[in-house]
Amino acid sequence: MQSQDIHPKEPQDENIVENKELSIWEALIPVAALVIMLFLNVFYAFGDDALSGSNQFILLLGAAVAAIVGFFNKVDYKQMIDEVAENVRSTTGALLILLFVGSLAGTWLISGIIPSMIYYGLQLLKPSIFLPACVIICAIISIATGSSWTTSATVGIALVGIGNALGFNPGMTAGAVISGAYFGDKMSPLSDTTNLAPAMAGGELFSHIKYMTYTTVPTIVVTLIIFIIIGFSIDVQGTTDTSAMLVAIKDAFNISPWLFIVPLLVIVLIIKKTPPLIALLAGTLLGGIFALIFQPEIVKSITGADKLTLLSGYKGVMNAMTIDTAVETSNKELNDLFSSGGMSGMLNTIWLIVCAMVFGGVMDAIGALSRISNAVLNLFDSIFGLFFSTVISCVGLNAIASDQYLAIVIPGRMYAKAFKDKGLAPENLSRTLEDSGTVTSVLVPWNTCGAYQSGVLGVDTLSYAGYAFFNWMSPITTLIFAGFRIKIKQLSGKN
Repeated sequence: MQSQDIHPKEPQDENIVENKELSIWEALIPVAALVIMLFLNVFYAFGDDALSGSNQFILLLGAAVAAIVGFFNKVDYKQMIDEVAENVRSTTGALLILLFVGSLAGTWLISGIIPSMIYYGLQLLKPSIFLPACVIICAIISIATGSSWTTSATVGIALVGIGNALGFNPGMTAGAVISGAYFGDKMSPLSDTTNLAPAMAGGELFSHIKYMTYTTVPTIVVTLIIFIIIGFSIDVQGTTDTSAMLVAIKDAFNISPWLFIVPLLVIVLIIKKTPPLIALLAGTLLGGIFALIFQPEIVKSITGADKLTLLSGYKGVMNAMTIDTAVETSNKELNDLFSSGGMSGMLNTIWLIVCAMVFGGVMDAIGALSRISNAVLNLFDSIFGLFFSTVISCVGLNAIASDQYLAIVIPGRMYAKAFKDKGLAPENLSRTLEDSGTVTSVLVPWNTCGAYQSGVLGVDTLSYAGYAFFNWMSPITTLIFAGFRIKIKQLSGKN
């Protein structure tokens, strides 16, 4: 999943509200209103600037439409507010992670950690192999940590920076990063969604992982092939000579392999199952300490002080953690790269998540989510139809409820009996939940995963969505397997 790994409540304890008085058409009114308003807002009004605030208000308007539908169906106002409060509370960990990621990015910039990653990466990651290398690197880190979020916040940021320096489209690089991060996240036994999906379907963890390999491995192989073809076929600007960039980086920063101690320590902490907030805080503080040791001139320049003192050092590091910080180099292309918004740079993303949770909370409170899921389930009677309805429900709930957990929990609960009645083993459902619920969340701009990845990587969701091949091909793969009855496990244990 998004792999925050720190939801304050257990995802399987999500309360799914049912309202028998609500018709399917009434349940769809807020969805239709939201889709229309978002479409008009993005494509006719604000374009790429929609995430700066207007989309957030559109989500609140969508929640208002849902509340009106609820009032007409005798849903109490307090019930809606309570569900919204519970939804927002469930994102507390995600919001704190975003703030810590912002502060970490700031200290890793002024300490020279990110510039060092870019410096060595420019020498090792040649343009022709850069994109598939991004996929593989992120997949390995994500499998080890069980977290796509941590992967993006560490190596992902550096890889996007390297891609920018090499002249790659940022959306293309981010798509490769996300493809690899979600492959590892989905397959790692340390990931919370990898544990959640079989729990909802009534299956067993390692049987679930084994069964996922049938659809996941072919998808990631195709993804790698596509990126290899792209790498050898496109002519990116700035790939012929990076020597000027390397000189500019080395002139501006004290580059040293010792700086990699900090990101390696963060990765080790995550592997050791240290809570992500603690690991990110440790990485942030160590980044600040390393900045004082390795980059005293940069820390001093941030505050405009004549010399580095205890006070100027404190103010410089604190500014990097909290507000906009930039380090000037002799290369114009690098100047935008070596800037960070700190914690303040994450506020738009946090704002988006809170508003999305308001909409999802009201939709759940009035019973619209369960009504829509039940209606989709009843549309199909065949085995393929059951798989198709599960995929549609997961993808739809990622967009409607704006929360990846709900996109797994609700279909998991709703369809478990239907799969059993068809004589299908729970691995079929849990695999489908992951293939469609886990990986597509990052493709929705107002979903917590899409908002997070966009905010951390600094790339608009719509810009990377088309290049996140693994993510949008996964539900297609699972439907192909269902359509041709490939590895459809029966309750008897026979395929």
